[in-house]
Amino acid sequence: MKKYISLLFATVFLTTLATAQIDRSKQPKPGPAPTINLQKPQTFKLNNGMEVLVVENNKLPRVRVQLLLDNPMHASGEKAGVASLFASMMGNGTSSISKDEFNEEIDYLGANISFGSESAFASSLSKYFPRILELMADAIKNPLLTEEEFQKQKDLLLENLRSQEKSVTNVSGRVTAALLYGSNHPKGEFTTIEKVEKLSLNDVKNFYSDYFSPSNAYLVVVGDVKKNNVERLVNTHFADWNASVVPNISYTTPQNVQYTQVNFIDMPNAVQSEITVENLVDLKMSDPDYFAALVANKILGGGGEGRLFLNLREDKGWTYGSYSSIGADKDITRFAATASVRNAVTDSAVVELIREIRYMTENEVDRQKLVNTKAKFTGDFVLALERPETIANYALQTKTQDLSKDFYKNYLKNINAVTAADVKRAADKYFKDENLRIVIVGKGSEVIPSLKNLKGPSGKSIPINYFDKFGNPIPEPDYNKQLDPSLTAQTVINKYIDAIGGRDKVKAVETILYQASAEMQGMKLGLEMKNTTKSQSSLVVSVGGNPMQKIIFDGEKGYIMAQGQRIDYTEDQNKAALVESQPFMELKATNAKLEGIEAVDGKDAYVVSFGDSKSAFYDVETGLKVKETTTQSQNGNEVTTSTNYSNYNEVEGIKFPHTISQSFGPQELKFTITAIKINEGVTDADFE
Repeated sequence: MKKYISLLFATVFLTTLATAQIDRSKQPKPGPAPTINLQKPQTFKLNNGMEVLVVENNKLPRVRVQLLLDNPMHASGEKAGVASLFASMMGNGTSSISKDEFNEEIDYLGANISFGSESAFASSLSKYFPRILELMADAIKNPLLTEEEFQKQKDLLLENLRSQEKSVTNVSGRVTAALLYGSNHPKGEFTTIEKVEKLSLNDVKNFYSDYFSPSNAYLVVVGDVKKNNVERLVNTHFADWNASVVPNISYTTPQNVQYTQVNFIDMPNAVQSEITVENLVDLKMSDPDYFAALVANKILGGGGEGRLFLNLREDKGWTYGSYSSIGADKDITRFAATASVRNAVTDSAVVELIREIRYMTENEVDRQKLVNTKAKFTGDFVLALERPETIANYALQTKTQDLSKDFYKNYLKNINAVTAADVKRAADKYFKDENLRIVIVGKGSEVIPSLKNLKGPSGKSIPINYFDKFGNPIPEPDYNKQLDPSLTAQTVINKYIDAIGGRDKVKAVETILYQASAEMQGMKLGLEMKNTTKSQSSLVVSVGGNPMQKIIFDGEKGYIMAQGQRIDYTEDQNKAALVESQPFMELKATNAKLEGIEAVDGKDAYVVSFGDSKSAFYDVETGLKVKETTTQSQNGNEVTTSTNYSNYNEVEGIKFPHTISQSFGPQELKFTITAIKINEGVTDADFE
């Protein structure tokens, strides 16, 4: 014990001495970049053109296999969606093994095999590697492309597209690419319901024969293997994969806009604006200024330490996050800065995005910021090397991006060599602050008036062009439609009540019970709602039949119960619930006000406010309620929830919506009503 105590004192003494000799008034110089010893892959090539890269790593008894088809970029045109269908059908059996047998064997071996439209992936314990490689090869050479599976995957794709029709986030992603590259360019085309409905099984088979060929294929095997054994197995299972000539189509090179402009897409259901500030980039990983461009983007918006995040989130509190990205590829790509913000600050957010981009092009970055950014690159790079897939990706990129053999060995050395002047030069070259396409998807009636006052850095107004949800140019929508002076909120409410069945029918309803179902991230959700004329309400959300959340209002006060935690309503929430908990809140509305006309799903609707936090939208033609919005304050920010109503059907003489979609932020949840009960199945005990 005495020896250990002596050692402890010796250690403390030496540590104290070393600390005393450090001059803390001077910032320590950064150390040299870590030496990177990347294992070089062993390679061989099959007669059919497929090149194989093997990286032996015996640390763990696992193997990872990655196939990449490095085909020329290509668009599907009117067949858009066929690549997605093909990918979803691959790996579901082969011509010799049924779908169930194929999947059961993979599960039994604790392995994984998956496919993209021009890629494949497999992983397993090393002792099962020979069988997994055999199954993967069989699925590649002899896919089971049946009409039954095609129809199943087609229906799923159509359902997914329909669920995204009102998603502001999805529309933004689609239109930003289409406007930048052009909808006929491989990087700008998108899938539509109309195109998918026309697709056939033959289209999928043609895609397979055109693009799934070993002539441009790379197969990377990383893990507990020996190169000689891999070569034997690959020759056994892949040598008979027949090569074909892959189509090589040329496309017109997209061009940046001549001047900075706003491209606006109106989505009246948007509760926040999706902003993308973008321009085209011709940058290859082999270019001399590649590393400077990476550092410039990292400083601007590469994470929580980026200028965009610190400005728009930390300083202004306008968004959950604002980021930027820059692509590098053999083909043209893009620089983009993004943010999702409240409608009220859309114009201000655009100003700040442009300001931060211009700052990067006009100023040299702070030395400490540059040092910290390089340190972040070092940490991320070293951590990434612990993952086998990183080695596979680096090996593939070295081949497909025409990189030098020591590109990744010198990666950190090249990052550390970047100077502040290099960053400024790269930003000026790739961040086109005079040729920015500012794509905004949002609620035009709320954001366009302020956007019209936007001015660029030169002081000139930034013009606004208008597009539909598919990137087609349209005239400026009319956001100030005139109301008939004789109309009142009560007139609109009366028309709604008449449209759903009449006042007598509606007033006879004392209780309503709704049952509904939805799907979220693969989980089946159940929903049960109850309302009474005594202003009582109950909402129970369940997963797999187990209650996960309850929202209860007993007619005077309410609460939310989730994960065993109870949160009581505030005074304002209790006041709002008195009206909202009614089976038909319109019968009790005393402070309703007609605000104007707005478009909902392309049709005009009257907007009626029910106090400061709630508004309802009634179709001008049918009188039916098509939407409600509720605004609440959370953590000092106003959060708006949007609920859309459609698919009205009659129950006991009253029309009820049987599809209810709720949007909160970028997420949307669609409920299908499965049952409605009037004046039955509800007691006071439901609201305790």
